[in-house]
Amino acid sequence: MASMDGKGEVCSPFIPRRNPVRRTSAEIVSEARRSLRVQSTQRPFTPRDGHRQLFGASSVRDSRPPSAFSLHAQNFDAPDSRPSSGTRLSPLDHKPKFPVLCDAEDPFRSFPKTPSAPLEVKKGPPGMRARLLRTGSLTALSPVEGHKESKEQSNPSAGQKQLSAKRPPGTDKTEGPRKPGPRRTASESRITQPGVASGVGLTECSAEQRTEQGNRDKALSTEEDAESSVWNNMIAPRLQQLESVAAAMPGGSEGSVDRLCDLCDGLHGTLAEADMLGRRCKRRSGILRTLFRLIDLNSAPLNLHIAELCLALCVSGNNLLNICKLIFQISRRESNDILFQNSSIIDSFLGILNNEDVSTSGEALLYCVGTLKFLSGNGAILRLLLEKNCVGVAQKLIQRLRTAADTNFTIAGHILVQLTATLRNLADHPDSRPLFISFSILPELCVVLSDHRKDPDICTNISRIYSKLSSYSECRLALAQTPNCYQLFLDLLNKHHQKQDLVVRLLFTLGNLTAKSDEARWRLFGCEGCVGSLLQLYDAYQRRDDSPHTPSHGQPRAPPGKVQQDEDVLVKLVRVLANMCIHPAVGPALASNTTCIQLLMETLELRCVRESEELLVNVAATINNLSFYQEDSSVLRHSQLSMAKLMLKLVLGSSMDAMLEATRVYGNLSQSKNVRDFIMQNKVHQFVVTLLDSKSTEMCISACGVLTNLAQDPSNRVSLSVEGAIAKLVDCLRDFGPGDWQLVGQVCQALWNMISCGPEKLLDSQERESLLEILTTYLDEDEALKWIEDDDMRDSHRACWELEFLPVAQKLMKTLQPPDQTA
Repeated sequence: MASMDGKGEVCSPFIPRRNPVRRTSAEIVSEARRSLRVQSTQRPFTPRDGHRQLFGASSVRDSRPPSAFSLHAQNFDAPDSRPSSGTRLSPLDHKPKFPVLCDAEDPFRSFPKTPSAPLEVKKGPPGMRARLLRTGSLTALSPVEGHKESKEQSNPSAGQKQLSAKRPPGTDKTEGPRKPGPRRTASESRITQPGVASGVGLTECSAEQRTEQGNRDKALSTEEDAESSVWNNMIAPRLQQLESVAAAMPGGSEGSVDRLCDLCDGLHGTLAEADMLGRRCKRRSGILRTLFRLIDLNSAPLNLHIAELCLALCVSGNNLLNICKLIFQISRRESNDILFQNSSIIDSFLGILNNEDVSTSGEALLYCVGTLKFLSGNGAILRLLLEKNCVGVAQKLIQRLRTAADTNFTIAGHILVQLTATLRNLADHPDSRPLFISFSILPELCVVLSDHRKDPDICTNISRIYSKLSSYSECRLALAQTPNCYQLFLDLLNKHHQKQDLVVRLLFTLGNLTAKSDEARWRLFGCEGCVGSLLQLYDAYQRRDDSPHTPSHGQPRAPPGKVQQDEDVLVKLVRVLANMCIHPAVGPALASNTTCIQLLMETLELRCVRESEELLVNVAATINNLSFYQEDSSVLRHSQLSMAKLMLKLVLGSSMDAMLEATRVYGNLSQSKNVRDFIMQNKVHQFVVTLLDSKSTEMCISACGVLTNLAQDPSNRVSLSVEGAIAKLVDCLRDFGPGDWQLVGQVCQALWNMISCGPEKLLDSQERESLLEILTTYLDEDEALKWIEDDDMRDSHRACWELEFLPVAQKLMKTLQPPDQTA
């Protein structure tokens, strides 16, 4: 990779050199070319989960909630607005004030005694009264309490008659249960004072209080009259229709289901128009009872309408959990996805995620997020989730889950598995990337990784998010700026080294981070135990026993799928090494690491190109990068001949990518006389000459590098000329011309090395004239740069022309011209 950094003196071996003091324009162009040689690879494939479940089949979580369950009307708490039966409530710190006479002599005479009437309780759904009577704390309830109010109205006392005469008409209607309010109770109406039972008037003080109470009663009565009117005229008929249609359903016919769905929609609209959604409707328990009974019809479209209305009525507690489970159950079937596109369920669920507390509604949140995970696998719904700010909602929920993990670690972990899987699906859409960055999702997930590093499900989901997003520069930058992310990734690789799907994605992410950033390469290298951890992982996944070149000794080989997965880990790991060693301080350290060089050479020995092409290409690229560093401590420098022999299998293979990388390695290794002799003895030079016919710029420039070094030995020049190397180099000069001055300069370097000692022996007159004509044209600056129209590109080409081509072309021109023209 570093082989294209620059050129040395003419006739010097093909040894690129760096300029540590000043970067020239040509070096900037060379850097752009080197960036293309950073090893790329495919993102690890994530198979789509065909079975919609909370947790995958490989998950080993403890106490995980089920994905399959049955729900019926009996699972719901019908009242929903009061505690379950038999629960004692603490007494209120409130002393009621009664409108009574103030007797100065005996003030206690005026207060009522404890009423002997039975305790009045609110009417509940059918069967609820019987359940209450079975509860120990309420065994004293009168069996006729439900009719108490009607009896009192049929036998009013004198005080009651007096008060009722002053009430507005219509306030005694009792259409269904009512919520507690300032209306006077029956026990208050029965209170009589000594001396006033025969009609003695009250004092002026109590008269004012009674007037104020009457005004409140009047306002409340007006409100109740309006609600009763809506209930009687619009809501009750719809509830009756729902029950009658459901009772007459012939085995769940489609027409009846559609009719019930329409009635639910109508009921929803009526409640919305009357401002009776939420908990504002005093008779919402009756509505919920009717809706809950319809769930037993087991119709997905109907149940979704029921759930939508129940959420609009703000169910809570056990009912909220069961509604979330009901919707989760519907979403498990992919064919039901279309039902969610035209409903408000997604909005309701996002509201639940925003508002519900993890400690009290953790399980409901779990099934809620699990539903969104399933739905986010649908492309149309995925776009809806992005439009409805699902990423922002997820970010807030992550922060709340981190706080709740102190006391509810298990349920927080379960929810995070679903939430990170949802984010993984959202990351597939290009519009999600700006949202992930603006809401700082990537740093947040790093914190989650650190807190839940022992949870393989959470770690794997987050690694999938990173592997997807790190392929894009803006996301790479956001992740690279996260403190300690490199050390965290290394710690996870050490902890979960046997979990292949997690390891391969973390390595892929590290490869992306180090692909084009020297800072990332250095920060990763500077992490504690970095090289040791990577090489230990390399050794663990080398799988020497499964190599086709290793005898099995009767031991069963791993399944092909397992072998391929392990090899994919090596592909990503070697890519990280190849990218890291581009850094001028990291490269020499890796080149001097004996274990690193041995593992790379061992991979070349164990694998064949046909079965492990990508792996061997990455290994060759890593060796090419390492071979650039020629320090005395370099292990590779002392193993050049052995490495040249291993490269031979890549050159002779059928993979063009493998040939290219092997040729690049030979370009650096052929600085050694022993390697040059090996190349000539094994006829590798013939293959290199044929690469000049390639239309690929990369192939031609790599071949020119090898030929430049081979031509250093006079004995090799004739052999190269016999193979037609000079003629092919002239063709390359003509064909690539002004389009690539670096390549053309390398061609001139190879020609100069081949003919500088005696052009009359290697060039005939026609080839000389053709070469002179081309050089004359290219040495004219105006002629050479006239094809470049863009000013910025013209400056770049001029810099490359001046530094890469002009010096060597002038010397070659001087060599080709007759002595009388050069004098």
